[in-house]
Amino acid sequence: MKLDVFNLKGEKTEQIELKDDVFGFKPNEEVLDQYIKMYQLNQRQGTSSTKSRSEVSGGGTKPWRQKGTGRARHGSIRSPIWVGGAVAHGPKPKSWKKSLNEKMKRIALKSALSLRMSQGRIFVIDDINIEKPKTKLFLDVLKKLKIDGKVSLVWDGDCENILRSARNIPGVFLINEGSFGPYDVIRSQNLIFFKNAILKVQERVSK
Repeated sequence: MKLDVFNLKGEKTEQIELKDDVFGFKPNEEVLDQYIKMYQLNQRQGTSSTKSRSEVSGGGTKPWRQKGTGRARHGSIRSPIWVGGAVAHGPKPKSWKKSLNEKMKRIALKSALSLRMSQGRIFVIDDINIEKPKTKLFLDVLKKLKIDGKVSLVWDGDCENILRSARNIPGVFLINEGSFGPYDVIRSQNLIFFKNAILKVQERVSK
């Protein structure tokens, strides 16, 4: 499988060879779905907490005698039905963490990449840096490559000025190839790789 490489002017400069078992993989939607659910659960902090009756202050004595007042029976002003009282069955800190083995993670990434490749939504640009950041330059790249919608820009190496050119554009996500995963593919309609980055991702996934 071959893919064109473009420069910052949108001109084709060369082609690179990509592995069919990474970018032509038959998508496993079940494993990909498991990965996305795992990723989203792992983003949850699990720090929400409410106080039970044993944790709220006050309410040590019965507010009034059991009978003869004409009012309902109460044993504590810290009951869940009182203002300022405890919370019944409220959330407590917990871990939402889930995991998948490495083989399933690779299958999920292959599935996501192959899906975007079949849609013609993967682009590769030269590993070129520029002298100074310029947002208009990256907007021109998107325009020349006819890319619209959300974009994940996968980078590697010394390209600080290009990253600074792209980071203020709404819908553009900057991701280092070392932390690039299936969720980054799914949340964007398009993927733009630096040439070095796509080769490193391919090497990591095909192990």
